[in-house]
Amino acid sequence: MANWGEGRRRGGGGMLPLLALSTVAEYYRLPWKPPVTASLLAANTLIYLRPSFLDPLLPHLSEVWFNPHLIVKHKDLKRFLLSAFYHLNEPHLVYNMMSLLWKGVQLETSMGSIEFASMIVALLGMSHGLTVLLAKSLLALFDYDRAYYHEYAAGFSSVLFAMKVVLNAQSEEYSSVYGIIVPTRYAAWAELILVQMFVPSASFLGHLGGILAGILYLRLKGSYSGTDPLTMVVRGVTQVVSWPLRFVNNMLRSRRRQRISGRGRVGRGQTGIAGSGMWRCQACTYDNSGWISVCEMCGTGRSENGSSVYQRPTRPSSGDLPVEELRRRRVERFG
Repeated sequence: MANWGEGRRRGGGGMLPLLALSTVAEYYRLPWKPPVTASLLAANTLIYLRPSFLDPLLPHLSEVWFNPHLIVKHKDLKRFLLSAFYHLNEPHLVYNMMSLLWKGVQLETSMGSIEFASMIVALLGMSHGLTVLLAKSLLALFDYDRAYYHEYAAGFSSVLFAMKVVLNAQSEEYSSVYGIIVPTRYAAWAELILVQMFVPSASFLGHLGGILAGILYLRLKGSYSGTDPLTMVVRGVTQVVSWPLRFVNNMLRSRRRQRISGRGRVGRGQTGIAGSGMWRCQACTYDNSGWISVCEMCGTGRSENGSSVYQRPTRPSSGDLPVEELRRRRVERFG
């Protein structure tokens, strides 16, 4: 998250093409393209760009600022949820989206799209909820400190801090955070301090709420056996939304199964198989589809009355064919 300040007035220097190039390059090299990460990148970018066809539908930034006081006073869920998808300028957007691209690809690839989507929803709700709780607690404990409770902020970074905690929770390696080597599992804490030092306008409580949300998510995940309810809800919604596509796909599959095939079976008995639309070759006793006129097994032709007659007159009749001749014809037929 970033606070309202002078940074909103600064231009981005054309950084959006860099974001587009990085995203295309990353997705091009991946054998499986994570759809939820791509959707989040697109949603954040489109909201920032506000194309003409979306502009009437999107609330303005002034209506969705994350502000603990207004959220508590008016129970404003619009500010609580949508503020994460609004950014102040191009550097703010590009920095957050590059971080989302790197973290999202790794997490979605390892977790699967449905569980990853449910995790994003949970982290968004928990990080913003904890931020409001922290701001309200500071106001209650230190009545003079109203800065955090009344500050305005926006951006996806609180969720990104939570994702960083989840991603690095089990790592035993070391990472570089702004040139400082720290254990990877504590990289989010180091980044929280360093970001606040280098970017004082960043929302300290928002980032702290994200870290605590990541820790809380891991604790709840570890203490709960089975599929969590939120994942089940997301899976159910996904199934409902994708039902038309599955319906069309199943129709196409069923039509492909109904395509005429000459495959049959070898057997003994009558020449024609009543009611089945099949005919039995007199030479090799192979049951063929009624839609073909030449035996698929040995190449013997079908006569008018349903019996089979070999179509090359230079060869012996089908009834006198020896076993070796039948075997040779089968080998010749199937190459």
